[in-house]
Amino acid sequence: MTGAGPKVLGVDIFSAATLFMALAVAALFVAIYAATTVRNPMAKRVKALNDRREQLKAGITASTNKRRTKLGQSTEAADFLRSFLQSLRVLQDSQLKQAQIRLAQAGIRSKDWALAVIFGRMVLPIVLGGTMVVGVYVLGWFADWTPIKKFGLVAGSLIFSYKLPDILLKNMVDKRSAAIRKGLPDALDLLVICAEAGLTVDASFHRVARELGRAYPELGDEFGLTAIELGFLTDRRSAFENLAQRVDLDSVRGVVTTMIQTEKYGTPLASALRVLSAEFRNERMMRAEEKAARLPAIMTVPLICFILPVLFVVILGPAACSISDNFIK
Repeated sequence: MTGAGPKVLGVDIFSAATLFMALAVAALFVAIYAATTVRNPMAKRVKALNDRREQLKAGITASTNKRRTKLGQSTEAADFLRSFLQSLRVLQDSQLKQAQIRLAQAGIRSKDWALAVIFGRMVLPIVLGGTMVVGVYVLGWFADWTPIKKFGLVAGSLIFSYKLPDILLKNMVDKRSAAIRKGLPDALDLLVICAEAGLTVDASFHRVARELGRAYPELGDEFGLTAIELGFLTDRRSAFENLAQRVDLDSVRGVVTTMIQTEKYGTPLASALRVLSAEFRNERMMRAEEKAARLPAIMTVPLICFILPVLFVVILGPAACSISDNFIK
């Protein structure tokens, strides 16, 4: 009968090693699955852009009634939410438009999701906040807490549940904006090359969207949609303004202003875009240098909490063991 294995801090070394090996094997299988099931990130986006092309065609060629019939079709769930919110008199046009703009900035093209956001703002405080009120004041949760702590917990849950849809939406917008900001200098360089090669503006946007689609799918999505709108909208300025509205970045607004002025006054496009590209590239380098300068201060806490204790154990451990052996003898 074999005895128990050696232990460190009361933990069996053999059992811990077996657990770590199982976790490593599981991580290996997950990595293999992730590597073998890679999907093309542009397939879904290209389909969405094609749908947008058909919608723009319908909006230009169809009459007003047909356009409303084709573009205003919504699902049964969206119709139910709209009628329910209108019956409660909580659906405001300004609020709905603002939610649609935020959804577009997050990369969600369907405007019906704006109704879900407004519905979530109304329902989540009732569900989560009501659950917390019943649990704290009726079922006796956290009975050892003071009344001020209970009130703070209930009030915090109500506020958090109301802000939860906006928090999630803002997180999506920030991630998408950061991805677009990262690839914007490269996109402007390609636009300069296309403009100097003699391509039109919409053809240049098409080319840039195709070339940068895999490296920066978010930026390729926006440029592809702008190219489609440039080809189908009667007012080309509206296409650029839609791009500035869909992307919550000052740099994109600067590019849009430059494009609008170029279209209006006929100024050279390549030189203006070259200046903007150099400026954005310098801003990206400054952000990288700023992060590098913050690194020593950020590494101070992990150094104190994780590295120095291990170093002390390695240095002082043998001396402590030898002193303990001498005392025992």
